[in-house]
Amino acid sequence: MAYSLEVISVYLCVFLAVAFFTLFERKALASYHLRKGPNKVGFGGFPQPLADALKLFTKELPVPHAGLSWLFYACPGLALLVMLLLWWMYPVSYGISESFMGVLFFLCVSSLNAYVLMFAGWSSNSKYAGLGSIRAFAQTISYEVSMSLILLFMVVLHGSFSLALIQKSGGMFWYGLIWWPITLSWLISCLAETNRTPFDFVEAESELVSGYNVEYGGGGFAALFIAEYGNIIFISFFTISIFFGSYSSNSYFLSQVSLLLKTMLVCYWFIWVRASFPRLRYDLLMELMWKSVLPGCLMSWMGLVLYGLI
Repeated sequence: MAYSLEVISVYLCVFLAVAFFTLFERKALASYHLRKGPNKVGFGGFPQPLADALKLFTKELPVPHAGLSWLFYACPGLALLVMLLLWWMYPVSYGISESFMGVLFFLCVSSLNAYVLMFAGWSSNSKYAGLGSIRAFAQTISYEVSMSLILLFMVVLHGSFSLALIQKSGGMFWYGLIWWPITLSWLISCLAETNRTPFDFVEAESELVSGYNVEYGGGGFAALFIAEYGNIIFISFFTISIFFGSYSSNSYFLSQVSLLLKTMLVCYWFIWVRASFPRLRYDLLMELMWKSVLPGCLMSWMGLVLYGLI
């Protein structure tokens, strides 16, 4: 019972974090562009995410006449389910983070996002959505190769698949700074996996209107939006756990505060990249993966072999 309450509280905090992360992003982007951002709803625009949620969930969800309606309805729920399964790894008592296979759990669940995006675009029966889903599938599968190699590389360094043990082993020794090329490759892969600028080809407004979710409106669009931003926040948390451990043997409270602050820094990095870099060409995205990131990961594995770590 206590574990169920902890998990429910984590999920509620995730939904609130997603809501106000969108406000934080809009305010930060407005600051970069020398404008004010949301400031009309309530004091300083603070209740703006709540107003947006109320507006979206009370609107009608249109269904394409020639689309596959049951799959079209199911995809937003599947996207939310995958996101919540990932957050099951958050360190609570007796959670999946204590499992000895936490990293493998992340790889298995995160790979399902590609199918959700593909089904959402295909069930819409729209050329724009179909092109977006094809792009998403190719992009996600490509960068999953580098993410898997990097995660296994860090597992070798930490000596465990357990997320809790990795956090403890990295609390006083940040591998992310020592193996900074691997960290850089991981961050690039995270941008591609979460479809963020400059790799946001799945939702390229100038080409695909809105990409795979172009036919969604109301609650369906809101669910896909929540799942996308929930994944971004989780990737930020996971990055800190793997590369910049936040475990303190003195206090559980200090560990959680450190984890929160570092996660917020990585979230801000996502926003900073969005405000700073233009969208690449799709062929450059694939070349970056297969000609730069992947060879760099393989060279790092060769370094482990030469140092005798494996």
